[in-house]
Amino acid sequence: MIVGTCGFPRGRKEVYKYLDGVELQETFYNMPDEEKMGRLAEEAPPGFAFTVKVFQGMTHPAGSPTYKRTKGFSPSENHGYLRPTRENLELWDEFKRRVAPLRPRVYVFQTPPSMKADLLREALEFFKSISGEGVYAWEPRGDIARIEGLDSILADAGVSLVVDPLKRGVPKSPVHYFRLHGLGKGEVNYRYRYTDEDLRRLLDLVKNLDGYVMFNNVYMFEDAVRFKKLLTS
Repeated sequence: MIVGTCGFPRGRKEVYKYLDGVELQETFYNMPDEEKMGRLAEEAPPGFAFTVKVFQGMTHPAGSPTYKRTKGFSPSENHGYLRPTRENLELWDEFKRRVAPLRPRVYVFQTPPSMKADLLREALEFFKSISGEGVYAWEPRGDIARIEGLDSILADAGVSLVVDPLKRGVPKSPVHYFRLHGLGKGEVNYRYRYTDEDLRRLLDLVKNLDGYVMFNNVYMFEDAVRFKKLLTS
């Protein structure tokens, strides 16, 4: 099991020393810089796992507040929501080319709560239309995430459903990819610090699985290090 964080919460050398992987977040806000991706691949120790959060132009519609941090890209009405539009598919090809020097193991597609359940068919067609090495993992939020049997539907399409196992259990997925945003009300509670009991519950859920456990909270580094020690003890 790969244990890591969403982004670099500490200096890269420290993260490389204590954890197994990182999910890059900068690739969500802006299209990747090929040279930087290559430098990261070269500096990381052998076996360190990089995954990437896919650029929001494919997942988020025009008008999303997340575009406030984006430079050099103006989304059109045909971008976002994983629709198999020419614009989204061309953006995927460009994204894949730019991130290729990093050789990411997993591409994480995170869609917003505004994406309605009736867009599932188009999302499946999008995944069917794209190609590239690595695992495709989708973290839907809102109504579409509550579709009954969604994990099986995605697994049949070769796509992994991203969940927090402490909230939703372990789904049926080609590759298990877990993102932990904190416990409590709502889908995210970034200021939550996982307790020892939380981490023991997590261990019971994932100890016999292969995949990824990626923490995404304020205390992500400390919690990930604690969980890795528990996992390997």
